[in-house]
Amino acid sequence: MFLEIHDPKAPPRAIGIDLGTTNSIVACISNECPIPIADCNGETLVPSVVCFDKSGDVIVGTRARERAALQPKETIVSVKRFIGRANDDSETRRLGPYTFVAPKPGEANLVRFDVGIDHPVTPIEVSAYILAELRQRAEDDLGRIGGAVITVPAYFDDTQRQATKEAAKMAGIEVLRLINEPTAAALAYGLDQKKNGLFAVYDLGGGTFDITILHLDDGVFQVKSTGGDSQLGGDDMDRVVAEALADDLGLADEVTHSALVSRALLTAAKALKHALTGAESAEYVLEDGSVLAGKRVQLTRSRFDALVMPLLDRTGRACKRALRDAEVKPDALDGVILVGGSTRVPAVQRFVEQVFGQTPLTDVDPDLAVALGAAIQADILAGAGNMPEVLLLDVLPLSLGIEVGGGVVDKILPRNTTIPAGARASYTTAEDGQTGFDLHVVQGEREIAADCRSLAHFVLKGIPPMAAGLARLEVSFRVDADGILSVHAVETTTGVEQVVEVKPSSGLDDATVETMLLEAYDQGEADLLRRRIAEARSECERLGRAAERALKADARMLEEGEREIIDEALRALQAAVEGSDADVMRRAMEHVDAVTKPFAVRRMNHAIAEALAGRTIDDVDAKPALMQGGAS
Repeated sequence: MFLEIHDPKAPPRAIGIDLGTTNSIVACISNECPIPIADCNGETLVPSVVCFDKSGDVIVGTRARERAALQPKETIVSVKRFIGRANDDSETRRLGPYTFVAPKPGEANLVRFDVGIDHPVTPIEVSAYILAELRQRAEDDLGRIGGAVITVPAYFDDTQRQATKEAAKMAGIEVLRLINEPTAAALAYGLDQKKNGLFAVYDLGGGTFDITILHLDDGVFQVKSTGGDSQLGGDDMDRVVAEALADDLGLADEVTHSALVSRALLTAAKALKHALTGAESAEYVLEDGSVLAGKRVQLTRSRFDALVMPLLDRTGRACKRALRDAEVKPDALDGVILVGGSTRVPAVQRFVEQVFGQTPLTDVDPDLAVALGAAIQADILAGAGNMPEVLLLDVLPLSLGIEVGGGVVDKILPRNTTIPAGARASYTTAEDGQTGFDLHVVQGEREIAADCRSLAHFVLKGIPPMAAGLARLEVSFRVDADGILSVHAVETTTGVEQVVEVKPSSGLDDATVETMLLEAYDQGEADLLRRRIAEARSECERLGRAAERALKADARMLEEGEREIIDEALRALQAAVEGSDADVMRRAMEHVDAVTKPFAVRRMNHAIAEALAGRTIDDVDAKPALMQGGAS
């Protein structure tokens, strides 16, 4: 056996990392070609499994996976499904063997696992152990390593992206960039196959699904649209199969209450899924798991296909929406690229062919494509010069905006905006004497803020009291190449400002991003109606407050009988506000405007007369600014 001696003076090498749900891979550029880095046994895949052994050791990879059956609570599998998610998210607990720990007062609302050591561990810590294993493998092979490009699902939100970067930092890895998995796969495919054109990348991994429509043109990779589901993948296939096996064995209760039974059935489901890739039927003998030892379970491919079809239908809806967003028909595509280990399932390949009307491309290993693309991008960013220059133009998966009056959303950066990107919007105050702005940043496609995902709350303070409408708030959004948002808010009359990098304290709400988008389409008309009502109600309330202030300040200018007419109109306005008909509110506002117009004209004439009192025409001509100020 020969030992490789690394030159200590050699420059550090950049690497690409696919931090996957089921398996993770590290890759590099060698002889102007991206290759996965293997261990001493020639294995390129590192199972994304971490076991916190009772001896105090932390075991990562294949050996950890082997312990999952006997130590299900201490062995974290598919941690990517948990990263950036809230502790109270019910989806993370379905058919899982783990014991969760609630956050202490003041702690972020993150998932925490009780693994039998002196403190609960978060998905960020578990991910860091996997990344550290990949870093060590790269150092063993390459010597010193520089930065890394790490891939994430296109539908990862800000929380999940930030959590991934934090895990890398804990593992001692400098992140050059986060790039979306379908884009990385297309990068590997485009440079390897030397093809240009319009492609769909169908990426179904262990825990996430992405669909991306992108154009490849001589080194320019432009994403046209993206879609998907950050909680849909091969794990979900295992879950539905495990639930079916539990029913067959009459063990539904044990699955709920026994970690050993749950893990044993999930292991059996995965084994059957893999076997059915090349066979019409399969059998598995349960070796571990308390009451299950020695039991045989069977599954046919036709039954498996029927069990997973609802999951595939979910991917189909996302595919059709991505095509519609890109304004592309399936027959205009030059190819459909399959990425992710779950695309090896025959039912998936048939389904993709049915959706897009063409046989998908499998030229690049679906397990390796993402890591190879990450290695290419890492080499380019590090300036190593081994690969041709490329330009990646990715997009936002969901709109970003601010909650405004009435609880509606003002979308500042619409989804499918090419990133990096920036945009700004201006707002003003609705109340007299406001000394601050309460800013609520949200993400999603619904019209009402409460229906979107909350990303951050912050307050811009220190603004001197002004009349409503005089303060001017300018809010700027900036999304960097990693897809992470920063917000800059400034009150333009005073210069008071604040910059916030959005780092939410919890992950997705109970609904996944896919569900959010489906709801946005399904509830489109209802949302627009709610928005109209909310906006009309906010405008009615503003008009009512302004009228009351004017009546209080200048009641002496009212003519006989005028107060009664105005009061009656204001009562009708209040009644309209308490209802839910935007048209009624609009008519009530128009009526208030009509009956208060003579009063408003008299107030304005009086203000002008006071401003001009004791001044000559020459004074006015000499100081036009005073007149502008007095008449405002």
